[in-house]
Amino acid sequence: MPHVNAYAAYSATEPLKSFKFERREPDANDILIDILYCGVCHSDVHTVRGDWGPQNYPLAPGHEIVGRIEKIGKKVKGFKVGDPVGVGCMVNSCQKCKPCKDGEEQYCVKAPTFTYGAPDPKEGGKITQGGYSTKITVDQKFVLKIPKNIPLERAAPLLCAGITTYSPLKYWNIKK
Repeated sequence: MPHVNAYAAYSATEPLKSFKFERREPDANDILIDILYCGVCHSDVHTVRGDWGPQNYPLAPGHEIVGRIEKIGKKVKGFKVGDPVGVGCMVNSCQKCKPCKDGEEQYCVKAPTFTYGAPDPKEGGKITQGGYSTKITVDQKFVLKIPKNIPLERAAPLLCAGITTYSPLKYWNIKK
């Protein structure tokens, strides 16, 4: 199992502190990512503070993740070790219910597996830990290739603020 160093909240009121834990090994459809950058989002702060409900501590936040692939599962397609990739706010879902099949995994009937603070069915319900860490294991469906013309240190915020802005522009077919 990959050993991971992270910064985590141990309560809603304390500053983040060093935290060590183990990530699960990638299964056939997973990608293990060596995290290089992670954005800081207001939702990280609200979640850690418990503003949106009680949390399980320690909790490493971070859902604007950019890094390079360290290891891939045997069924992973379209990615290779060393590829620059990003991960947003989800790392998995059931992928079998109607919302998942319709590309709306955030409405997964069994509950989406969020990047941090969520029970992970692949780990027996253990709480997920986010991108304020050195590595993360993610189902390939939730990994995005970062284009070569985007500097990796600038890509992380695009996975939240960027898509939040882009999505309605695309939906409403906004032009120049």
